[in-house]
Amino acid sequence: MAKPTRYTEELITEYCTICEPKTLPELWDQNAEKYPDREAIVDSRTRLSWSHAKKWIDRLSLGLVELGIKKDEVVVLQLPSSLELPLLRLACEKAGILSLALLPGFRKKELQYALSFTGAVGIVIPWKFKGFDCFELIKKLQPELPRLKHIFVIGDDIPNDAISIKEMVQRRLEERYPSDYLAKRSYKGPEVSYINLTSGSTGFPKFVEYPAWARPTLGRGLAERTKLSTDDIIGIFTPAVGGPTTLGYYAAPHVGCKIVMLESFDAEEALSLTERERITIATGVDTVLVKMFRHQKWSHYDVSSVRLWYMGGPAINSVAEEVEDRGGVILNIYGAADFGGMSLADITEPRSTRLMTLGKPVAGATLKIVNSDGNETSKGETGEIWGTGPSCASGYYQDSESTWQVWTKDGWFRTGDLGRFDEQGNLLLVGRIKDMIKRGGQNIYPAEIEQILMDHPKVAAVAIVSMPDPVLTEKACAYVVCKTGEGFTFDEMTSFLRSKDIAMYKMPERLEILEEMPMVAEGQKVDKKVLRKDLIKKLLF
Repeated sequence: MAKPTRYTEELITEYCTICEPKTLPELWDQNAEKYPDREAIVDSRTRLSWSHAKKWIDRLSLGLVELGIKKDEVVVLQLPSSLELPLLRLACEKAGILSLALLPGFRKKELQYALSFTGAVGIVIPWKFKGFDCFELIKKLQPELPRLKHIFVIGDDIPNDAISIKEMVQRRLEERYPSDYLAKRSYKGPEVSYINLTSGSTGFPKFVEYPAWARPTLGRGLAERTKLSTDDIIGIFTPAVGGPTTLGYYAAPHVGCKIVMLESFDAEEALSLTERERITIATGVDTVLVKMFRHQKWSHYDVSSVRLWYMGGPAINSVAEEVEDRGGVILNIYGAADFGGMSLADITEPRSTRLMTLGKPVAGATLKIVNSDGNETSKGETGEIWGTGPSCASGYYQDSESTWQVWTKDGWFRTGDLGRFDEQGNLLLVGRIKDMIKRGGQNIYPAEIEQILMDHPKVAAVAIVSMPDPVLTEKACAYVVCKTGEGFTFDEMTSFLRSKDIAMYKMPERLEILEEMPMVAEGQKVDKKVLRKDLIKKLLF
């Protein structure tokens, strides 16, 4: 058993009473019985019903076992958002094998680190992706990774020395084993069942371990808040290892609704896919929503089927209101790779709650706001967000030192985010502690200024970062990407902010214009570390 790093027997006993009893593979098995002919998952190449998906999962599970992969060994999945990714995750869990999904954009440095640290015995890749030869890179790395014995490749064209995933799912292995064979190997509730990774915005990523009960427990809560039904069709528009995909991966199996995957995000293709598949729930981050909504061909596509835009993190208010006016409501999920989903409004809440807050804690999560001394704050006061509960990760994989740097001994995860609760108990996100700017003893929260500037008609993207100052310690600098064909001046910025009646000390005192923002996590968040380095360089020269 892959024992959770920070779990005690007492904690396991407590969580047993409140967690979802079925694992994700069990939920998929259940749907294969209830809805055998209904479509379960779709990508650009393949469409599978629930019964066919079960065959894929079982055959992949048995195939991995037949290759001699032992329980708790690690298989890495470096795949685009194709249906093989979630099915392989499920297959590994069913076979008692730990899976680790990596971003498709990882290259030699990141891959070597991940494969070496986890001691992975296998990796699943496309032969080529976006013109890059993934197989060639892994073959070059393999001599330095003695435990890496198996290279699996998805798709129809397979290089020599690779194991074909397509051929694995064509082998009728389920006919050679008793029906309960995989049940003996499959992970159970408190056992670590898969590994996630952090975004790596502060260096190499950490590897986060999740027990088998964490994801279905979270999924149950998400299904309740979004009023998910069997008739829903969920579109996954961001890299499949990212946060907003939780609704498709963890909640959809609770009701047996369909998942549609977009391999690589393109705004027009996302619009086209929404129209073709009649997607009812579109998932992504704020940049996905903005790119789709601002696309010149938005009005050319029928997206009226969308009842919910499910976003990871606060949506940009000006865009969010316009989108809702055209149809479909927006919900913002708050969470972290190190924790999982934490907070989400109910879809029935009024617009002010859904767009201006992150709702209340979801099933399996408890949140509190603490001050710098670790004491809980009064309602309305800003402090660090702490979380706990069975949907939370159980620590960092094979890294107890890092685990106890961010978790308290009584099970609270320090998020590093600043927030507060409103009078109704809804969570408001203020920003990251490390991003907070201390200007002469007064605190500036970048997220507040960013939200206001995003309402300017010339601004496409904005990031506020700290600028060193010999007198005040820090000041604020605004990095802005303009909309196509537009320019933006410092005077325009300050005049606009003054019109919004913000305090003068919050005003950015420098403006930098960029063609595009540096991003991490496959474009899911701005890399402010790069912006701060760029600013220091400009100040020095």
